[in-house]
Amino acid sequence: MRARAISIIVALLALSGCSLFVPKLETPKLSVVNVRIMKSTLWEQQLKVRMHVQNPNDRALPIKGLTYVLEVNGQEFANGASAASFVVPALGEAEFDMNVTANMAGTLIALLGHGSDALGQSVVYHLSGKVSLSEGFLRSIPFDEHGTFKLQ
Repeated sequence: MRARAISIIVALLALSGCSLFVPKLETPKLSVVNVRIMKSTLWEQQLKVRMHVQNPNDRALPIKGLTYVLEVNGQEFANGASAASFVVPALGEAEFDMNVTANMAGTLIALLGHGSDALGQSVVYHLSGKVSLSEGFLRSIPFDEHGTFKLQ
């Protein structure tokens, strides 16, 4: 009975020790720098989205890609995955481009409904998803950001 109790205590200590090896990572801050319309038809829009990433962690984040949902002015505008692979330095920043295909003609029409006055104006967005890491015990970090960008 005593040997069993000791083995249970050792097992619990070993399991709690494993948490020491899993890093506690803070969520990186992602924001949309700008959105450029590359090609547009009524049913499909091809956009280049410039993203900015801030790493609040004391270790580099080796990002192998991300999945996301982008809402613009409260409507889902685009979703998908980016295979952009890069490293954000510890306590540093990086920017990258995502090619996005949106099938939300209504959202784009609402944005451009003001004619040429719409270009250069601030647009409200909500970006959520997860960052996939190429190294470490933790393989993904969820994110949920709000902000504004200028349509160019």
